[in-house]
Amino acid sequence: MREQWLELLRELIPPSVQLRKLPPSISDDRLLGGLDLAATLQAGRPVMQRGLLAETDGGVLIAVMAERISPSTVAHLAVALDTGWISIERDGLSLRAPGRFGLIALDEGIDDERVSPALADRLACHLDLGIVARADLGESLFTSSDVIAARALLSKVRLSDDAIVALTTTAVALGIDSLRAPLLACRVARIAAALDGETIVAEQHIACAARLVLAPRATRLPANEDDADSNEAPEPQNDQAESAEDDRSDDGPLEDRVLEAAQAAIPADLLKRLQDERAMRTRSSSAGRQGTAQKAPKRGRPIGARRGEWRAGARLNVLETLRAAAPWQPLRRRTRRAGKGGRLIVHKDDIRITRFKQRSGTTTIFVVDASGSSALQRLAEVKGAVELLLAECYIRRDEVALIAFRGRTAELLLPPTRSLTRAKRSLAGLPGGGGTPLSSAIFAATELALAVKAKGQAPTIVLMTDGRGNVARNGGGRSEAEAEALVAAKQLALTGIPVVLVDSSPRPQEKAAQLAGAMHARYVALPHADATRLSRAVMAETGRA
Repeated sequence: MREQWLELLRELIPPSVQLRKLPPSISDDRLLGGLDLAATLQAGRPVMQRGLLAETDGGVLIAVMAERISPSTVAHLAVALDTGWISIERDGLSLRAPGRFGLIALDEGIDDERVSPALADRLACHLDLGIVARADLGESLFTSSDVIAARALLSKVRLSDDAIVALTTTAVALGIDSLRAPLLACRVARIAAALDGETIVAEQHIACAARLVLAPRATRLPANEDDADSNEAPEPQNDQAESAEDDRSDDGPLEDRVLEAAQAAIPADLLKRLQDERAMRTRSSSAGRQGTAQKAPKRGRPIGARRGEWRAGARLNVLETLRAAAPWQPLRRRTRRAGKGGRLIVHKDDIRITRFKQRSGTTTIFVVDASGSSALQRLAEVKGAVELLLAECYIRRDEVALIAFRGRTAELLLPPTRSLTRAKRSLAGLPGGGGTPLSSAIFAATELALAVKAKGQAPTIVLMTDGRGNVARNGGGRSEAEAEALVAAKQLALTGIPVVLVDSSPRPQEKAAQLAGAMHARYVALPHADATRLSRAVMAETGRA
């Protein structure tokens, strides 16, 4: 369907309008322009080249796999769409070129992959071709000559104030917060009138703009007049009211008719789809699912170059190094010593090193309270939860560690691993009973999480306890142990490591909630939780559902 739609688009675009493709991994030099290295070296002076945006001025740009466009590219596209200009200040040179173009973003993402909201907000029409059959596409209502005539007529098309009020009111009724939506709807209404050869925007053109621009952006269904408060006082029945009723148009005001047109174009499952998209965006914003993005010196996805020293472990970016050295060649040739040859003079300040970015893995550290008479039940629950999470580690590339605390100390039973067999073996030999050295467990979990973080991983601590510590690290009693646990919790909060505290007591305890607040943790009260409920709760709280 997408290819057929694009083919139809190519037939409608006039021959004078060029159609270019924008790859998702395009560099800033190719997008905006910059120093033409080959021409500069050949001419012996700086030569600027235009980027893709300037080359597409007056044309149409198709962004393939738009959901994978980097944030920097999205920012450059947003500036060009807002201003119509491309400005460059780099390599000692300046370039300002016009960049007015149409943009088509192809959303090819799956699951929680979406086009950047900043970019989607600037695109007028959001089309869902997944619900359209090929037989429904048919032939276009217009031809290439109609588009040429409409472009010539567009500057003469006028939009009335009532039409602007109707589109703005419809946007508010549909829960659209962005002001760009009614502005884009006004443009589309003028375009629809120009395609019909009209200079005045009529009601059908306004309704068309509401269906194309406002309906796909709706976040709520408009309120129904029948649902109004039944206690509302009735209007007075007098002669003036009756005369006003007679003078009122049978069709109602323009904004009501435009709202009805937009509401007719809203999909029946709009609210469910919006809820699903919000849930996916919430999960994707968490660092616990795929780890955090971090800079890497040798491996990962290239994200540009920086000035640096070319030493062991660093990758020299030859093109950027030559690009930095090229503008200075005339000056360096005049100042170099006599007798020294070489066509290119490179200084230490010209060296550029390639930067990389990669996703860090995630390590979930389970800290289990194995003390007390009900330890056997809690251990059975956590054993099942760890096994359920380990089963997904092969897909998510996550690791799981296990710390158990009982008696007087906390013990690391399972170092970070993806091995399901090793985890089961460690869990099977976990004993229960004894005191509750809660502070020792928190300190041990903090130390392990910091070690995991130092290796480039993203740690998450899941602490399963009732919060009633009774053994301090020096062997002290309950009061000293509880005070020491709060100190350990506050120190853990300073590290910024995400923590989930699962209250494993039969009834939620105030001490466990206080401990969770001290360590800035997510508090989950799950009395009598089985392995499946516990696994789902942990995955939901860490953003990995």
